[in-house]
Amino acid sequence: MKNILIVDDSSVVRMSLGYVLKENEYGVVEAVDGMDGLEKSNNEKFDLIITDINMPNMSGIELIQKVREGSSNKYVPILVLTTESGQDMLEEGKNAGATGWVVKPFTNEKLLATIKRVIG
Repeated sequence: MKNILIVDDSSVVRMSLGYVLKENEYGVVEAVDGMDGLEKSNNEKFDLIITDINMPNMSGIELIQKVREGSSNKYVPILVLTTESGQDMLEEGKNAGATGWVVKPFTNEKLLATIKRVIG
């Protein structure tokens, strides 16, 4: 089973994402913000990290940079889920090490197709 870390400060987003992923036989670990996500990524190996950008304590961009600096998930694909679709933010995410970008709102089908493309 592929293991996915969901990092989002919205409990509704975490719950709905978690539900869809579990229904499709992915293992799910949830984190409430970037700090929590970083801690969990340092303690467990994941096949994919899905993160929001705008969160308290540590943004998704900071989380991506810190994971890429040297956690055990340094080379794991990271998808960004966000309402931000501006070119500047896309560049910042790419420069930080994001693998892909899913703009909210999105359909479950689109999300699952993106995940399958990234981790099979």
